[in-house]
Amino acid sequence: MEKYEEFSKRGVGVEKEGTDQYSEIDEVIAYIHKHIDEPLQLSHLADIASYSPYHFTRIFKEKIGLPPLYYVSALRLQKAKDLLLQTNLTIRDIGLEIGQQSLGTFTTRFTERVGVTPSEFRRSAQEADAHFKSLRNLSDWETMSSVLLPGNSTIEGRIYSAVPFDGFILIGLFAKPIPEGLPLYGTLLPSLGRFRFADVRPGTYYLMATSVSWEMRAKDFLLPHTTLRTRSHAPIVVGPHTPVRHQEVMLHPAKQDDPPILVSLPLLMQNFLHLKNSSWQRK
Repeated sequence: MEKYEEFSKRGVGVEKEGTDQYSEIDEVIAYIHKHIDEPLQLSHLADIASYSPYHFTRIFKEKIGLPPLYYVSALRLQKAKDLLLQTNLTIRDIGLEIGQQSLGTFTTRFTERVGVTPSEFRRSAQEADAHFKSLRNLSDWETMSSVLLPGNSTIEGRIYSAVPFDGFILIGLFAKPIPEGLPLYGTLLPSLGRFRFADVRPGTYYLMATSVSWEMRAKDFLLPHTTLRTRSHAPIVVGPHTPVRHQEVMLHPAKQDDPPILVSLPLLMQNFLHLKNSSWQRK
């Protein structure tokens, strides 16, 4: 906690955006969570906040980072993940539960935003446990260093935690301010501290991370509702031949207004282990 207090005093990386501003949005988010099984029209959500739909969308995005209906769809996909692992409902019925009338549309959207198909996610618990054990036995966490190509950049920083934990960290650069799909750049860290993404192409990125405790079971990180997390509300803009500001971020306990972690964490573990194996084979 001393590190957190020092970090807070410096005012760096502690997520202050929107904590006191637009408190009426917090009421809307609470309503969304309570009524996620019901139709949620933009006009109705705007009425709850006493704004016009246009103004409501603007301030919701300013505070949360996402448009309101995109946030709703993310919560519904999170519910789909829950239903896949905790019920015997068919995939078609699960799609219907979250308002997707077409099985094909549900499968496509789930795959795009989670990284695996609903069927693959449903049967991934055993494989996830195997990846988890492999990471626990891993002694060398360093990944291959990239050669910096002309025009590309390096993004470096440090990651802290508001509360202590014993485990590893999944950290990545995403195209949107929500951890969904595969990160454009991603890695795993064995502990808090320094991170580095080399050879990052010019573009706009959002830095996001979450932790996995060694005490967790496979279902805990397949459905990461309570993992520590952090995300950048402001984008990291990488220009050609332009230095990128040093990043300092803080993992914090999950909050109600955090977008759900849709990306399949076992898939990120698998990709990291595959990269490690490929690196060892080249040596």
